[in-house]
Amino acid sequence: MSILEMKVPSPGESITEVEIATWLVKDGDYVEKDQPIAEVDSDKATLELPAEESGVITLKAEEGDVVQVGQVVCLIDRDAAKPAGGAAPAAEAPKQEEAPKAAEPAKTEAPKPAAAAAQSYATGTPSPAAKKILDEKGIDASQVSGSGRDGRISKTDAELAAVPAMGGSSLSATGSRSTTTTKLSVLRRKIAQRLVSVKNETAMLTTFNEVDMSEIFRLRKQYKEEFAQKHGVGLGFMSFFTKAVTRALEMYPDVNASIDGDFKVNYDFCDISIAVSGPKGLMVPVLRNAENMSFANVEGNIKDLATKVRDGKITVDEMTGGTFTITNGGTFGSMLSTPIINPPQSAILGMHNIIQRPVAVDGQVVIRPMMYVAMSYDHRIIDGKESVGFLVAVKEGIDNPVEILLGGDERKGLGL
Repeated sequence: MSILEMKVPSPGESITEVEIATWLVKDGDYVEKDQPIAEVDSDKATLELPAEESGVITLKAEEGDVVQVGQVVCLIDRDAAKPAGGAAPAAEAPKQEEAPKAAEPAKTEAPKPAAAAAQSYATGTPSPAAKKILDEKGIDASQVSGSGRDGRISKTDAELAAVPAMGGSSLSATGSRSTTTTKLSVLRRKIAQRLVSVKNETAMLTTFNEVDMSEIFRLRKQYKEEFAQKHGVGLGFMSFFTKAVTRALEMYPDVNASIDGDFKVNYDFCDISIAVSGPKGLMVPVLRNAENMSFANVEGNIKDLATKVRDGKITVDEMTGGTFTITNGGTFGSMLSTPIINPPQSAILGMHNIIQRPVAVDGQVVIRPMMYVAMSYDHRIIDGKESVGFLVAVKEGIDNPVEILLGGDERKGLGL
């Protein structure tokens, strides 16, 4: 018998473990070479695991298991014949195991709290800790069912006891009180660690401004069909903001820098991370050398990367690096926020929703499509003067895109 041991490949540098998110095949199935057999979560992305050979598969890890890079997760019997019609052979062993599994809940099921199950009041004695809680809540011990021995009221019973409503009793409340506990994915746990570390390890501040989207609205309305026909992508907001950001980064190079111990690292390129919400959480694919991209290049690359994120096809390399991040909470309706820096970067720009608001223009009150923008920055490396100047430079590009971003010729600047 020729058995192949499939091991977890390294998704990228510095990644030592992954989590089996989903098995796409069942134990005993016949798989073809290069067929996706599992989805694995690393701390940076969700990746597909393809079969290395054709044959009958035996799973060696469960969904939710955290496995080390290089660990065997399944076996493939390369000598097994492919079943007629392509149907996977029935796996007898798992069926034999199903019966005892079905009986397990009866053996291991924890007793339900008496406070929820009892049909009449118990008059057990509360423990000292339970008595203190009941006294603070103003609840009589005779109104609480105890789950301890001989009806003794435990601290948990006291904590779960409801304060009687006016004119009612503590057991008169109705409605579901169920809870669901699920394990956080590796990606979500890593995001949580990174966000907490940013708050604890950086001197993060946020500065705000507002931009007038009138000219961008006009350009999109006037050229959207011609732009789409020529370049095959739509003319969106992100290309304008990306170009405004790369211009501002060139004007304020310390914003395009990071701290490495006692040293400051400045970058002579603008790798812009674009925050994209995916099924597994927030991911930040990178536009490499965005300062050299045309509007069509920016739109096309953002579209491709966003599609990969939402389809779970994004690679670690496509999310590695980045010198500055743009995030758009406005797509979900956010009016204002303080975005958190994406380490080791030193700053992030937050976009928000666009609202028609009255503003003063040349002494007259007019209605304009306005957006609040926020820039969070690490005050250890960026001073207030640079942060405010950077955001004003972004505002200039958005308020006056034809002169600032398109070089005074809107058609040529858009590549038309």
